[in-house]
Amino acid sequence: MIAAGGKGTRIGAAAPKQFIELAGKPVLLHSLERILQLENVVQVIIALPAHHVRHTRALIEAQGLKVPVECVRGGAERQDSVHRAVLKVRADAEMILVHDAVRPLCDAATMQRVVDAAWVRGGAVPGLPATETIQRVSRRGRIVKTPPREELYSIQTPQCFRAEILRRALARAQSRGFMGTDESSVVRWAGYPVAVVPGSPDNIKITRPVDFEVAERLLNQHSLGAAMSYRIGQGMDYHRLVEGRKLILGGVEVPFGKGLAGHSDADAFAHAVCDALLGAAALGDIGQHFPDSDPMHRGRSSLEFLREVRAMLERAGWVILNVDVTLVAEHPRLAPFFARMRQGVAGALGISEAQMSIKATTSEGMNAEGRGEGISAHAVALIERKKAATNYTN
Repeated sequence: MIAAGGKGTRIGAAAPKQFIELAGKPVLLHSLERILQLENVVQVIIALPAHHVRHTRALIEAQGLKVPVECVRGGAERQDSVHRAVLKVRADAEMILVHDAVRPLCDAATMQRVVDAAWVRGGAVPGLPATETIQRVSRRGRIVKTPPREELYSIQTPQCFRAEILRRALARAQSRGFMGTDESSVVRWAGYPVAVVPGSPDNIKITRPVDFEVAERLLNQHSLGAAMSYRIGQGMDYHRLVEGRKLILGGVEVPFGKGLAGHSDADAFAHAVCDALLGAAALGDIGQHFPDSDPMHRGRSSLEFLREVRAMLERAGWVILNVDVTLVAEHPRLAPFFARMRQGVAGALGISEAQMSIKATTSEGMNAEGRGEGISAHAVALIERKKAATNYTN
């Protein structure tokens, strides 16, 4: 069933957000199409605001879908809407999948992970581990508790449950006046376990106007999409040589009378690699993530930047296949330090040294590098979309 009963007041539009067009069709239709990618779907029920039921029925009928789709009037709260829809589910349905109408980008692999886990565990939801510190804050604006980050997940939809479990949990909650934040909270309150499987960073919930821009961009990427299992990125970095600084390249201190000027350790090698990887994954650039205006980055080792960029790629579903770097410098001679550079950078990126290539050249005195005024680094990176994970978390 698809929960589409929200009024969407936070979006600031005349129509609820599930009916606003995204890439030429209402958000609701995108979400419906995603659900219908799953095998063994025998029925779809959409819970809607009462005054949108007739219009949505006509919209659905025009699609010529093979799976029967029924529109029902939603309730005052999301849980009421879900309960009304569940009462319309066929008696022979073994599993019930509940999805937000305003999550139009959930991929088939994520949905299948949820279904598979729910079949084994009784209930399952997709989730992403928290990447920032989450604080409990009092009404007066004071921090009162810091929950351990490793225990915190951002839970998405679709959420899937054995049909009898969800029916019993919703009926019990209604009789006792319990109101959960989502279906999994109701099922857990009723005493049933719920597993968490890996969610998707692209499975965004449209809440604010900017979310439409993000969703449209992601839809465009997906349309090119499944074909783009591999991505290539390019990165370049230049730093001036100055007195009184250590020369750090690839995380290695190279003995020389000058070093590279910069806010961090000015490791042009590492910075170029960061930009190549971020560019390949379309995640911005090093200046966006590690600005030189931030005091915490002053003198910081750029190998730490590489580790954080690697983590960003992993969260976004990418695996690093190889990195190739060319250093341009007239002096000093860099080849004797390549082995240590390769070892340190490969370690920071979680790849083998065989996946890390380093070269050096000069510019024959024709530019700033050739005149000994600076050093530049040029990097190319190849990444691959991560294969779907199948680990379940209790």
